Amino acid sequence: MTRKPPAEDPGDARLRIGPPKEYAAGLPAVTSSLRHAGGQMGARRSLLTLLRVNQKEGFDCPGCAWPEPDHRHRAEFCENGAKAVAEEATVRRVTPDFFAEHTLEDLLPRSDYWLGQQGRLTHPMYRPAGADRYRPISWDDAFAVIARELGALDHPDQAAFYTSGRASNEAAFLYQLFVRGFGTNNLPDCSNMCHESSGSALVETIGIGKGSVSLEDLYEADLILVVGQNPGTNHPRMLSALERAKQQGARVIAVNPLPEAGLLRFKNPQKPSGIIGGGTKLADQFLQIRLGGDQALFQAFNRMLLEAEDEAPGSCLDTSFIERYTHGFEEFAEHARKASWEDILEATGLPEEEIRTAFGHVLAAKKIVVCWAMGLTQHKHSVPTIRDVVNFLLLRGNIGRPGAGLCPVRGHSNVQGDRTMGIYEKPDAAFLDRLGAEFAFTPPRRHGHDAVDSIRAMRDGDVKVFVALGGNFVAAAPDTDLTEQALRRCRLTVQISTKLNRSHVIAGEQALILPCLGRTEADLRPGGPQLVTVEDSMGMVHLSRGRLTPASEHLLSEVAIICRMARATLRETDPQVPWEQFEADYDRIRDRIERVIPGFEDFNARVRQPGGFALPHPPRDERRFTTSTGLANFTANALESPKVPPGRLLLQTLRSHDQYNTTIYGLDDRYRGIQQGRRVLFLHPDDLTEHGLADGDMVDIVSEYGDGVERRAPAFRAVSYPTPRGCCAAYFPETNVLVPLDSTAAISNTPTSKSIVVRLEQVRGGQVRVGQAQAEQVSADA
Repeated sequence: MTRKPPAEDPGDARLRIGPPKEYAAGLPAVTSSLRHAGGQMGARRSLLTLLRVNQKEGFDCPGCAWPEPDHRHRAEFCENGAKAVAEEATVRRVTPDFFAEHTLEDLLPRSDYWLGQQGRLTHPMYRPAGADRYRPISWDDAFAVIARELGALDHPDQAAFYTSGRASNEAAFLYQLFVRGFGTNNLPDCSNMCHESSGSALVETIGIGKGSVSLEDLYEADLILVVGQNPGTNHPRMLSALERAKQQGARVIAVNPLPEAGLLRFKNPQKPSGIIGGGTKLADQFLQIRLGGDQALFQAFNRMLLEAEDEAPGSCLDTSFIERYTHGFEEFAEHARKASWEDILEATGLPEEEIRTAFGHVLAAKKIVVCWAMGLTQHKHSVPTIRDVVNFLLLRGNIGRPGAGLCPVRGHSNVQGDRTMGIYEKPDAAFLDRLGAEFAFTPPRRHGHDAVDSIRAMRDGDVKVFVALGGNFVAAAPDTDLTEQALRRCRLTVQISTKLNRSHVIAGEQALILPCLGRTEADLRPGGPQLVTVEDSMGMVHLSRGRLTPASEHLLSEVAIICRMARATLRETDPQVPWEQFEADYDRIRDRIERVIPGFEDFNARVRQPGGFALPHPPRDERRFTTSTGLANFTANALESPKVPPGRLLLQTLRSHDQYNTTIYGLDDRYRGIQQGRRVLFLHPDDLTEHGLADGDMVDIVSEYGDGVERRAPAFRAVSYPTPRGCCAAYFPETNVLVPLDSTAAISNTPTSKSIVVRLEQVRGGQVRVGQAQAEQVSADA
């Protein structure tokens, strides 16, 4: 499979490469935010909109799930948040005239960036079978098409219903109710492709698939480990929390294959010292680990903790916590003591003295928080890795203690809330019992398809209708060419979206685009303006109030689309659901959520309190663990790490700084020194030499997997960069084509996008060399 570069790829002439930055934010972040906002929204609209982001009377930023502090700045947004808001609140429009002008064949070679820059969708559009383009359709006719195709299926399991983390709690709850009323649990979601490994490990070990910390815990911590995460780009407001923690005495260890500017030094743009001063050094130590070596690092820490306790009993481990609250310690300890330093050093690529220096910080800390993101979750052995993180914290009682705990940092703004609302292909029986009792129907009990299994089912003809509530499934999924072929096999694909993206171009035999309101826009119903809620990465639920005039009078809210789709589809088999009442008044939805989902008691009243409310978390709140043993579970995990054949490299996919998941804001990656291009491959300079390459040479990247399929991403610029030897990195979604569909994490089935074995093939005659002198000149020009 070979993926061609997009037709308007910037090419050699525009791509510029300079040295990576040594700090994040500061004045460049301010100017970048204002430039993006002004370019999309205009000056006045930008000011009115950005000052409402993440305020208690404003709307929740669609950019990420990082929580809001109690005391908020007037500008409570980051650079990427400003870009996300500007993308949604843009004044650019994609009208029916655009689709009349462009066939699907015209749009197919366009890049994700170009598609997103066209603006907001304004009308429902339909591509009939055999047609070469979309045409306008009325809302009623669109819902009739959906009802007809769903009704023609042989079985409800022949449909799959995807959810992006941008959906509100109210929309997510109604969506899963509609899907289960239809008769299936095929509810793949974006969690399947990012933090599913976290949930799988945490449910098994502590009884709940969520992190155990609050913002206050970060401020009170003695030591914070930031592992496999780039907060400077992916969660920039986290840097403010780390800065405050540092000011209160915390130490920070960054563990990552790439040096990330935000963890080196942070210039807080909300403070004068962040604009004209040197900022705050965040990381006290940077461990530049090999891809997939994190489990070995935590096994080293665990072995050393046990050895330290052996040398001075009672000085290191929290034995009273272990005896009272945990299960399986003896089996774990026996296994952990056998961890081999030879294997640890090979897997991590770190010198032993660096690991022992980091362990010195561990021993000196009583309260430890471990934060992580997809650098831990997208490997074959991700679940065992996170289990060993849990082991590490359990040894010293660092779960259920103020200033300590587990902190998986979610990306999407409401991905955690969607799961809380029941967006899950493997629901537990207790949830289904409550849902069925509330709405007087019998929900299906068969486990459904996750994201990877949905692609397989579409490929095999077992799923014939695909509905997506937000997101850009084609660009987010692995094995891009196979995913596109699978979607094209569907009888109908439905995309509920705010903006044009690649998933609209890759259509089934029939395709619908249903344009919806964005988070920034007022949702006005006859009974008054409607409010939605979201749950952040730390379990806080709060309101979101859009204020902007909608981009088109033809838009419907996500809630309205779901309610009307359900009414059209479930006319004869509908459970006792008052869809019309739900569409008219979202308080009624929250009343039902309260009765179905624990922790939402008095939902409507509590969520209207300033700042909202925290959902219960038994391990954090009570040190109560609802696992199979009734205790927190230690686990003994075999050490794993990726094995790379000679002459090959290990590739990770990652975001640029001008990117949020699959949404491309621009073609720069300021912190890594990349301007006006995305088809770059970061390699260690010694790996360049070993592969016979010079800085700036053009290469094809070819992934190697044991299924005999060639997956090729052509025409990438090789860039000398401080990566670990044997490891390289490139941006997604351009390199998702290299991730085999069947290469997934054990247990969680998450694609292994952070550990892809690749070989490089030089492209002759298409190279541009970027030497040190030129890089320095580019930096000076910038």
